[in-house]
Amino acid sequence: MNRGDEDTSKRDQLLLDAYRKKPDVDVLAELYKPYMSLVYGVALKYLKNREESRDAVMQIFEQLVTALQQHEVKYFRGWLYTLTRNFCLMRIRAEKGRFFEDLSQVVMESDEFLHPDDDLDREGRFDRLEKCMEELSAEQKKCVQLFYIRQKCYREIVEVTGYDQNKVKSYIQNGKRNLKICMERNG
Repeated sequence: MNRGDEDTSKRDQLLLDAYRKKPDVDVLAELYKPYMSLVYGVALKYLKNREESRDAVMQIFEQLVTALQQHEVKYFRGWLYTLTRNFCLMRIRAEKGRFFEDLSQVVMESDEFLHPDDDLDREGRFDRLEKCMEELSAEQKKCVQLFYIRQKCYREIVEVTGYDQNKVKSYIQNGKRNLKICMERNG
């Protein structure tokens, strides 16, 4: 855990403790505000609808009012991610009548044992991806690596790069689109 993560974790814990002692929505808002873009991003990934994702950000905040009184939370960011993912999956189930099963990492990682012929194809895709990454502009490459590989949120990327948040979002979106085009072009 780096220094920034440690400071954020301590800040989160202080706010969690303060909220548990005296449930104050302003304290909860201060805790939640830095994670709103994370919640929106996760919701958008699952719900695939901007308006529904914005609504989810507010509905999850409303859930936190009682959930944080009922649960002992040690690492707020991870807990909030899981809460958001579960909220979205429940929303999808309710709206579409679909059944989703959350597969464990063990099952997901055993994919190579189920399909050993995919190893060569997977290596080829990684090689193409590396070549395509080199075709991105320096800004896109840096933001894409921080977001997808190092799992940084927009705010953290802004702090690391010095770019404003709209530029970061643009570099990630355009970089992802350019990678997709390049990967399709190269087979």
